[in-house]
Amino acid sequence: MIASLFSKTKPINYFIIAALLVFLYILAQKTQTELVWTGYEYFKKVLLLGLLLLSTFWVHFITQKNRLTKDNNYAPLLFVLFLVLFPSVLVHTKLIIANYCIILALRKLFALHSLKDSKIKIFDASLWIFIATLFHFWSILFVVLLAFAILFFVSKDYRNWVIPIIAFITVGIFFSIYILASGTDLFLFIDQRTEMSFDFTAFDNVYQNIALAIFSSISLLFFVSQALDLSSKPFNMQSSYKKILVSFIIGVAVYVFSADKNSGSLLFTFLPLSILGANYIESIGNRWFREVVLGSIAAIALFFFFSQL
Repeated sequence: MIASLFSKTKPINYFIIAALLVFLYILAQKTQTELVWTGYEYFKKVLLLGLLLLSTFWVHFITQKNRLTKDNNYAPLLFVLFLVLFPSVLVHTKLIIANYCIILALRKLFALHSLKDSKIKIFDASLWIFIATLFHFWSILFVVLLAFAILFFVSKDYRNWVIPIIAFITVGIFFSIYILASGTDLFLFIDQRTEMSFDFTAFDNVYQNIALAIFSSISLLFFVSQALDLSSKPFNMQSSYKKILVSFIIGVAVYVFSADKNSGSLLFTFLPLSILGANYIESIGNRWFREVVLGSIAAIALFFFFSQL
């Protein structure tokens, strides 16, 4: 059964998860009938697939390195299932790049509790967040998580609050060089990227609306159950779980503020929700019920993937 298979970190699990993602990614690309498949497009699609595979790897790395889940592969599996629940996510170049940058930032922020090389971690996290902002402006909201992490772990040293400003200036310098070299209209660029909308009727068909409703229900279940279970976590781990909860809320905020309410904007919620979901599945004592929960999520994701192609 699926829950038993992924209850341990086995090499075969990595192969299954990667093969599933590659196969479904290729199918999703086939739906882009209007796209002219030049050599450049093939290269770009392969690069994006590489970023998605790396994102899945980092989900597992972050959870295991920071002991956010037990020794299993539930988190990376859930991450891939959330990806295929909304196949339109797989064709959004800028969102995939922005989310990958945010994952790299989260990797540093979750490791901040060790207090080792904290200034380097803060700079790296800040840098990745600001780079992500260039691809999807509302990624800037993850600065809130950065401030949260500094406040709870290294706020006594005032220099830690200056580091994000240095990272911002660094990205700003390279961005200015790009603007000057490309002749891009800076004000038009900023105006287009900073648009916001609260119109939630952007989905193309009924399957996307149903998928969103199911995803929202699953998200609410995972978030509420883990928020209520927070006090039972080891005291030295509670701050890490708080960061997961906060990062999920920020991911939702990114979707809410984004002008384009396509399912791709939900991508920023997938990593924290995968970790919350893995913890929820781990907490289920009944083995058969655990199988039903994970099996149902897998079946729903695959059904809606093929329904939306």
